[in-house]
Amino acid sequence: MDTFFAKTKAGHDKNQIYFLLKEDEEYVYLVNGTTKPLEKPKKKNRKHIQLIKNLPIEVTEVMEAGTTNENVKRAIKIYQKLRQESEDFI
Repeated sequence: MDTFFAKTKAGHDKNQIYFLLKEDEEYVYLVNGTTKPLEKPKKKNRKHIQLIKNLPIEVTEVMEAGTTNENVKRAIKIYQKLRQESEDFI
């Protein structure tokens, strides 16, 4: 399975970044390593998320090391930092 992140578009967690753990036809299961660990993923309707497919190499390298709560937290933090830096640059 490819590594995808998702940004929530609706709900109390709007604009949060999550790691896409698994998916079925109607729902996706999202984790962030802290409030939503691997053991208890967030079930979200797939129409309420936006997939983030083009991840920086720094993020994919962390996730290739294994899917753990620590790696998910670290990858999300790196992604947010890189995204913030690119916004500051513009």
